[in-house]
Amino acid sequence: MPSSTPMNGPQQDPLQPGAVVIADLSGLGAQIRAMRKAQQLRIDDTAALCGVSLDLLSRLENGKGGVGSDKLLAVLDGLGLAMVIAPKQDALMARLPRA
Repeated sequence: MPSSTPMNGPQQDPLQPGAVVIADLSGLGAQIRAMRKAQQLRIDDTAALCGVSLDLLSRLENGKGGVGSDKLLAVLDGLGLAMVIAPKQDALMARLPRA
């Protein structure tokens, strides 16, 4: 099952990191994995860099639940990613690709 359906925005290759609308945990995990791979980091090195366990990072990349928001934010920060919250009706949302 795809992580979201395209709406008005352009498509994005899920293996390439970039600004994208995330619709579910699977899409979030794919973007985290894409950024890790773009930086040529192994998963165990990334976990250590971000201060989380290998198991937690693996669960996150595989779209599994049970990851605390503090750990999610630590992984995003460690990989140079940011979470942006915007109303669905915001004009910016229509211009962003869907994961």
